Parts: sequence; C-alpha cells; structure tokens
Amino acid sequence: MNKVYSNAAEAIKDIANDSILMLGGFGLCGIPENCITALVAQGTTGLTCISNNAGVDDFGIGLMLKTKQVKKMISSYVGENAEFERQLLSGELEVELTPQGSLAEKIRAGGAGIPAFFTATGYGTEIAEGKETRQIDGRWYVLEPALKADFALVKAWKGDRLGNLMFKGTARNFNPMMAMAGKITIAEVEELVEPGELDPNYIHTPGIYVQRIFQGVDYEKRIEQRTVQTKES
Repeated sequence: MNKVYSNAAEAIKDIANDSILMLGGFGLCGIPENCITALVAQGTTGLTCISNNAGVDDFGIGLMLKTKQVKKMISSYVGENAEFERQLLSGELEVELTPQGSLAEKIRAGGAGIPAFFTATGYGTEIAEGKETRQIDGRWYVLEPALKADFALVKAWKGDRLGNLMFKGTARNFNPMMAMAGKITIAEVEELVEPGELDPNYIHTPGIYVQRIFQGVDYEKRIEQRTVQTKES
C-alpha cells in the first residue's frame, strides 16, 4: 500500500463538509501547517475541530475560523485568538471547552477503543452538566466520553514511507494520540525518509496508525508569545 502523497492538497482533498477533524500540536508547536493551508484553499466548511487550542488570528486553526469554515471547536485553551472569542460571544461558533488533561485522555481513550472513563476533574462545575456522575470510594467522578474523528491531521519531525513517525519536543503532547484516534490519519513531516532509516527505539507512532504521509514545505514554526530577558545596563 502506497501511503505517500505528493502534497497537502492531494492528501486532504476528500475531507468533506461537516467532517470531524483532530488537529495535532500544542500552542503553535507541531501543528499541521500545510494541511490547514490546504483546507483553507479547498474551502471545506461545517468542520468540527478537536484541538488543544485554536491557533492565533492569522495562523493555525485561526485561518479556518477567519474564513468561517469551523462549525464547532472542542478545545482546552482559546486565549490567544480574538476572532475565536468574537465568534464564541456572538453565537456564531459552538464551543466545547474541556480541561486539558481530560481532553488528552478522551483522545487517548478513543484511539484505544475505550468508550468512556470516569475522572474527578470537572465535578461540581459546568463541565459536568448533563453527564453521568458516580461516587467511587467516597469521591465523586464525571463520566467523560472518548473522542474520535473522521480525519486526524498530525505533524511530525521525521517519518518514513510506511508511516512510522518521530515527533520532537512538545509536538508529542497531542499528535501521537490523535494519530491513533482518527479513522484516517494524515501525517505531514519535515523529513520523509526511506524505511529502515528511523531508529525503531525512537518511533513514537507506528505506521499502522497512519494512512497518508507527505513531505511538508515552508514551515514557519511560529511562537505564540516570545518573552526575552532584557540585557541589564
């Protein structure tokens, strides 16, 4: 099976309107920049996006929010995006805010075939509204459903033609678990190598979870907020 695609546009061309997407990354680190750009160009609409955050106004998922392609966001942090805030407050965008640890576990559970799990996080808050709660050993817990997606869009440091992936730094926070939870996982990589070139001991996502892979281009790798120490006079 040939998993290699020529570019992002080819890899994402069958993502239809109203699809559920997972988009990897943490902040702006390890986000699928090429896939997002291709989705904006393709004009796919009505998307439900599962991502730790929503990018910034002019980068990442923020680009899709700007073009009104996103119907619903399932996220844990949205503080860097003014357009996200505007659409949320105006009722244009449905938002499901989830504690970051719970979001990670919901995705991991989806990839592991676990339909739901109990967690104490969120009990007694708006997070628990409408969800089953249960007391276990004297403590109250909330039943959280797992998350899965039609497509998982991930970005790796290196990958081979069989779909084996290596991530770098905080790009590992959500990308590997999302790769397991998508019906179709599309991986863009900084370096595409031949099978056997990656050390098996350092592969974070086995190729069995990846259906499509392509060599990415023109990565900006932006930083949300750069803070530097001023030189003392």
